[in-house]
Amino acid sequence: MEKKLQIYNTLTRKKEEFKPLNPDHVGMYVCGPTVYGDGHLGHARPAITFDVLYRLLLSQGYKVRYVRNITDVGHLEHDADDGEDKIAKKAKLEQLEPMEVAQYYTNRYHTAMERLNVLPPSIEPHASGHIIEQIEYIKKIIDAGFAYESQGSVYFDVEKYNSRHHYGKLSGRNIDELLETTRQLDGQDEKRRSVDFALWKKAQPEHIMHWPSPWSDGFPGWHLECSAMGTKYLGEQFDIHGGGIDLVFPHHECEIAQSTAALGHETVRYWMHNNMITINGQKMGKSLGNFITLDEFFNGTSPLLTQAYSPMTIRFFILQAHYRSTVDFSNEALLASQKGLERLEEACARLARLTPSATTTVDIQGLRQRCEEAIADDLNTPIVISHLFDAAKAINTIHDGKATISADDLDELRSVFHTFVEDILGLRIGTAADNNSEAYSKAIDLLLSIRQQAKANKDWPTSDRIRNELTEMGFTIKDTKDGFEWKL
Repeated sequence: MEKKLQIYNTLTRKKEEFKPLNPDHVGMYVCGPTVYGDGHLGHARPAITFDVLYRLLLSQGYKVRYVRNITDVGHLEHDADDGEDKIAKKAKLEQLEPMEVAQYYTNRYHTAMERLNVLPPSIEPHASGHIIEQIEYIKKIIDAGFAYESQGSVYFDVEKYNSRHHYGKLSGRNIDELLETTRQLDGQDEKRRSVDFALWKKAQPEHIMHWPSPWSDGFPGWHLECSAMGTKYLGEQFDIHGGGIDLVFPHHECEIAQSTAALGHETVRYWMHNNMITINGQKMGKSLGNFITLDEFFNGTSPLLTQAYSPMTIRFFILQAHYRSTVDFSNEALLASQKGLERLEEACARLARLTPSATTTVDIQGLRQRCEEAIADDLNTPIVISHLFDAAKAINTIHDGKATISADDLDELRSVFHTFVEDILGLRIGTAADNNSEAYSKAIDLLLSIRQQAKANKDWPTSDRIRNELTEMGFTIKDTKDGFEWKL
């Protein structure tokens, strides 16, 4: 596939042609989960969005170093600078080591990602494993004059930074106005300005996650980890930084400021952000009572759900919308996605069984090019899916005996479907994939072959029993002129 890609750069607010620093290698950093609670549908969207980007870059022949971090320290209850660390709080409540809590939720996240067919990153660094790097990063910022110590904590001086650079360039916020309205602070506040953010926090005696530093026994601020780990693994300049749109401010804005202050230049060339998934127009969250975990989606145990939905239905639901658009959850929308996925699965199954003819009487010319142009246009997965559905109509026409396809065109059609359905969109097609077993599919085929033989022998009790019991299990069985079809 040609190395061609247009990316919407949040920093410039326009689509740009992607040109990596190295013509053959891409450095990509994506903000991963903060492991203090069960993942929900909103967490699945950035994982799937940047998984598609990762898959696309690999398919175009790039060598990709994909870094996705795990935040296991420094994410506090109220905001980035206040409250109690959420992992430490849960550890106290459950009488566990903080790393036990972090590992438990990391394992759950990995399991969910595997079920969603999200490829693992090249490197998955943990914030708690890079305390030394974060301390060294803070020293550079202090030496450059953009941070100050206060009562054992260290804060980034936003006003001083903004006087020389532009704090707010990513989010488009007017920080000058914000600074004007935040000059009067409580005398007991450690910060000079409320807009200043923590690089290092002195730990209170009851805080169980802390490390020694030149300033105090404490822990790093939330924003710092991505700057330190991105630089460590991808260098002082790298190609792509991604995450959810809710991270634009303050998290990614702070990253730009930290990196520029410490290194004298920005590190990221293309900033990419996926939009939110909402429920009835509201962001998904526990405080609003509209929180549905991924396990609840897979098992159908949430009162907000009418049924369980497979991981591939969830993935297909997310891919049916452009990553920069808001998606509103509803059972109706998920049911529609389930039916759409079933149509695509049926087309793929029929495509595998088609036999070639001497000539082609359906129009499938240019399918690969149309799919490549759509996915290269800022990951336009909905358009790719629409092209695949158009091709599915042609497949069904051939399957029904109303058209023919040549051997060369059939090979090309199968190649296009494999490339875009499986390799790039990352959809596991068919019940065998969902159950991670080719033997599962072969077992069902064997049962239905026995049923066919029973019908040929007019052994109706055996034929009916196999069909009825499989139907009760949730299978749909269809007799065809060439044999049978089935799906779960």
